[in-house]
This record gives sequence, structure tokens and C-alpha cells, in this order.
Amino acid sequence: MKIDFLVKNCNELITLYGDSPRRGNSMSDLKIIKNGWLGSYRGRIVFIGTEEMFNERNFEIEKEAVIMDAEGKVCMPGLVDAHTHLPFGGERKEEFKMKLDGVPYMELQKKGMGIKSTVKATREVELKELLNISQKRLDNMVKGGATTIEAKSGYGLDFDTEIKQLEVLRILNEIHPVDIVSTYLGGHDIPPDKDKEVYLNELINNYIPEIANKKLAKFFDAFIEEGVYNGEETERMLIAAKKAGFLLKLHADEFTDKGGAALAVKYGALSAEHLVKISKDGIEKMGNSSTAAVILPGVLFFLRGKDKPPVREMIEKGVIVALGSDYNPGSSHINSMFFIMRLSVFTEDFKIEEAITAATINASYAIGLDKETGSLSPGKKTDLLILNIPSYIDIFYEPAINPIEYIIKEGEIILEKCELKY
Repeated sequence: MKIDFLVKNCNELITLYGDSPRRGNSMSDLKIIKNGWLGSYRGRIVFIGTEEMFNERNFEIEKEAVIMDAEGKVCMPGLVDAHTHLPFGGERKEEFKMKLDGVPYMELQKKGMGIKSTVKATREVELKELLNISQKRLDNMVKGGATTIEAKSGYGLDFDTEIKQLEVLRILNEIHPVDIVSTYLGGHDIPPDKDKEVYLNELINNYIPEIANKKLAKFFDAFIEEGVYNGEETERMLIAAKKAGFLLKLHADEFTDKGGAALAVKYGALSAEHLVKISKDGIEKMGNSSTAAVILPGVLFFLRGKDKPPVREMIEKGVIVALGSDYNPGSSHINSMFFIMRLSVFTEDFKIEEAITAATINASYAIGLDKETGSLSPGKKTDLLILNIPSYIDIFYEPAINPIEYIIKEGEIILEKCELKY
């Protein structure tokens, strides 16, 4: 068997080999190989093990193979960001400062700020410019350790702008090294220029089937919340989306318990996201389901929030727990999954090993790619971080240091010592 990319002598090779997704105690089993070796061919892993095991195999190392010595370093799967709002126009830094100064959100809305300002900016920006700024943001996500992301539309709330956002994601997925899974967030909010019921009917009868036919998104997502969409309205959207062929996600139970977690389970959503106010019944239902909980520590941090999701109870009840950045202009302008992974330990009660699992294999599961990414095992993509630290504990023990030395995507070095290589 041929090898064209080899990493040898990893002090700790974190593989997360085995079952996907991880629940409960299995989230703490990182399947670490001391002094591990990893070999791949044409972007796919063909070997994981020790030097002795490698030498026992009759591998043919190609003449032009890339060989990296990771002695004294940690090697781990590339990070997966399970929740982003990548393509949007404008920014909201003045609003951010006003929030920190204590101005209530409702007052900001009256001034034309909040999500409505992002909808306006996203509607006005041309596709070429939106592509350009989104590509720069995606480059920064790579610098933060991400090799795979999910990205949502939802800042158009009309047909043409939602299509524009999804077209940007389609183009980026073709031209950029990072894998992008697209989500049509048609139920993000109520359009500022349209009656809710009128919009719902257009969404269900026209937008959902037309966007499904264009195959621009894998998932459909909506926001069940006070002042946005209630349970009955959300069900109507989920039923229509499922009928059209979308897989489902749901923004659920963020500010109030509206039964969003249970609704996500009922309709077989692959993930429910936020879940700050999830009920005990919602936790029980998710623990007995295949629906993942995507936790978003960036929101708590960015908005200086006081409430956080019951992560410990979720993990103890067997819920599949994953992580995402929720990168967006208003509530989590954070593009580094490495930082999010650290935040989850310091602000959201994750154990260190659970945070790594939630940012890799479980995050990959939450976007339907765990057969391809999220762990290091034969047959999967060679998506890998090489960290200039001796132990994975140092990721969290030294939280102000960036230890990412190399990022490899499908067997190609895409970042070397903070410099992008594509």
C-alpha cells in the first residue's frame, strides 16, 4: 500500500477511533496512541498506530511523500464547527459597545439595530462582495483550527437574499480547502417588511421546495422562541422541510423553554442548538434519541451572559453533546473553534476530554459528516492539527498560547506556523 503523507513520533496521537457519536463516559476516551504514527494516501488515512506496527506493514512511501516529525507534539483531528452564520453583510460593533454599556436590546431594535440591521446589510451587499468577505472569515476560521464547518443562511429572510447566501457557501465549498455543510435557516426570524403569516406561507409553499430543488443546502433550520416562532408554526416549517428532502436542525430553548428539544427529537432533527433553557423532559428525550445537542459557549462569553445550558446533566443522561462557535455579527463574533473548545471548559462545565470530543467527532456527527471527518481512522479524510505542546492538557492549562503549528486538510498542509499555505 502506498503512502504520500506521513506523520511520525507524535507524543500523543489523539485518534478518537471507534464509535460515533460519543455519549456519557465515552466522551472522555480519546483513544490516544503514545509515539503514534499516521500515514495517508491521496488525502485518506491508511494507517494509524505505533512505529513498530508501521514497520510490520509493507508500505511503499512515495518519493515525493511529505514526512513530518512530530516528536514531543500533540496530533489530533481537525476541529469541526457545528454552528456558524458565515455569510452576512455589515457588522454590529457599535451595537456591541452599547450592549456592554448596558443599553437594552429592545432599545437597540428601536434604533434599527439588532438582526434587522444585518438583514438590511445582507440584502444590499452584492454576491461578489459577500463572497469576498466570507472567504476572509473562513480563512480566519482555519487559523482557529477548523477544517470542517456548518454554515447557515438566514440573514435575508427573502428568497433572493437567502439564495445569495447559499450560493456563496456553494462557491466557497468548491474553491476553499475547508469542507462546508450548508443550512437554509429560513425560519431565523420574522422579516422586518412582511407579516409573519404571509412569510410563513411563502416559506412553506414556495421557498422551501424551490431551495430544496436547487440543492443548495443539506439542512433546514428554524428558531422556536418567544417573539419569533411558536411550536405550531415551527412544526409547519419542519414538516414542509422534511417533505422537501431537507435534513433538520433547530435553534431551540435559548431564552425560554418552548419545548424545542422535544420537537427536534419528534421530527428526527440531527441537532438542536443553544439549549440554555432546555427542560428535564427535553434532556430525557434527547438522551434517548439520535439528536445531538450543539452547545455554543461563545454566546455566553460574548454577551457576558449568566445562564448556561445544563451540560453536565445532558452528558450524564446520554445526550450527544457537540460544540459550535455560533459565529455571527451580534451575539458571538468569534471565529476560532480552538478558543470555543477552551471556553467550553472554563465557562460551560465540560471536562477537558469531553471538550475535545465535542469539537471533533460529535461536532462532525451533528452535521452529518462523522463517516468522513472528526476522528483519525483508516478511510477517513486526513484532517489533522499538529500542536507544539507535549500533552493535550496544555491546550487548557496554557489558554493564552496558540500551540497550532500545522493544519493538514486531506493530506495537504494548509497552515504552517500561523501562515496559510493555499
